[in-house]
This record gives sequence, C-alpha cells and structure tokens, in this order.
Amino acid sequence: MMNALVGENLSIITSKAQTTRHRILGIVNDENYQIVFSDLPGILKPHYKLQEKMLHFIEVAIQDADVFLYMVEAGETKVDEEIAQKIIQSKKPVVVLINKIDLSTQEEIMVQIQHWSEIFSGSQVIPISALNNFNLEKVKDVILDMLPENPPYFPKDELTDKHMRFFVAEIIREKILLNFKQEVPYSVEVVVDQYKEEENLTRIFAYIYVARESQKMIILGKQGRAIKKLGTDARLDIEKFIDQKVFLELTVKVLKDWRDNDKQLKRLGYEN
Repeated sequence: MMNALVGENLSIITSKAQTTRHRILGIVNDENYQIVFSDLPGILKPHYKLQEKMLHFIEVAIQDADVFLYMVEAGETKVDEEIAQKIIQSKKPVVVLINKIDLSTQEEIMVQIQHWSEIFSGSQVIPISALNNFNLEKVKDVILDMLPENPPYFPKDELTDKHMRFFVAEIIREKILLNFKQEVPYSVEVVVDQYKEEENLTRIFAYIYVARESQKMIILGKQGRAIKKLGTDARLDIEKFIDQKVFLELTVKVLKDWRDNDKQLKRLGYEN
C-alpha cells in the first residue's frame, strides 16, 4: 500500500505474515503538500522480545499520527480490540481500507463496509486494490482533507527516513522469506556491514544472523547452493534499486536466540 502511494518499493512484500519489522516512513511531496506515510508491522500477539519491539513501533505511531489508515483484507472481519480502542480513544480521524477487493463479490464488500463502519463509527471505509492502484487517488484526497496544515517535516526531495543500507538488508531478507520455509525466515536478521560505492560498482558485504546452527546449514544449503541462489536473487534486485552493478558477499553467522536478547536486539536496531 505504501509503496503504491509513494511510488517506490520502500517496504518489502511477501505473502508471509510479519514481513514488516520496522517502522518505515514514505514521504510523498507535491508543490502544495507533503504526506508522511508510516508503514508499521502487523498486529500480533508477541512470543519474543523482537515482536514486543515491533508492537512498540505501533504504540509510538498511535501517538504521532494525524490520520490512521486501518487496512484489512477483503473477507477479514477480526479486529484487535486493544489497538482499535487506542485508535478510537486518540480522537484522530480513521480511514478503513479494505484491500484485495478483487477477491470478493460486490455484495460481500458491502457487508464488510457496514461491519467496519460499525467498529470505527463515523469513519470512512474505502474498498481498494493496492496492487492494481484502484481507488488510491481517492485515498490520497481523503487524507489531504484530514491532515492539519504544517511546515514540511522533511526536505522536499526526500522519499524516506531510512538509509540505503537498511533497504539493501531488507531486500536480502525479502529473498530469505521467499526462498525458505517454516521458522527459518523468522529467525533471520540481516545487517549490511560494508557498503562501498566505486565508479561502476557497489561492493556490499552483509551478515545473515540466525538463531541456531541448524538454521545456518539450511541457509547455506548443500554445497552452498541455497546461499548462492539467495545471493543472486538479492543482487539482481539491489542492482535495480540502486541502478548500478553490485558485488554482493553474504556471510551466515549464528547469534544464539537473538530474538529474545535485549542487548542483541538493540545492536540490531530494535530500540524503544
């Protein structure tokens, strides 16, 4: 959704839950306005300290936001009562977005519009398709009507608050989510150790941290085939993202139970 609104692939996308771990800002600039979109991790019941940190990003965003976009998928009716109440109690405007409407009939969508209108009383409910850019201009117009007038928070030529290393690490992590199954993708963190720009080549050295030795062996694969494929897939997407040839070197390290270690989480960028 944010990628479609900003016009750049700032947030990685997979069919797996919990793909987004950080709060990512996407900045849309026009001659007469600046909208700062905040893409957040999904709402979940935390099982690790990592997931507690992810929920903290949501708590902070509830305090910071001027407008809430509460996005659900077509057919989804379940609501997180605690988060919904915090949003409602904030007294800030809410727009409910029903995404992937091509997967439902018009009658089903009408029922859902009624359902979400009752949960967020007085809020606009807009059916959309982020993939097909359906109704996104309407969403943007509704947001502009609700936003307060302020000076721009960021320089008008900026697209995000994150640096290039962050996006490179996210591209690598996206390929891990796509190439590996079960628990492995959720036990992985990627850190770009070196990012060197040369005249016609960018050299990138990154660590893939896993929680257990067995996960390291899965990432490497038999005779290194899995990590070779992972590196190729990631390199091609990084080259598209930065528009330059890339040399990418990946190293897998075991960082035992890092998802439940406050010190390691802080070192990896998950700070409250």
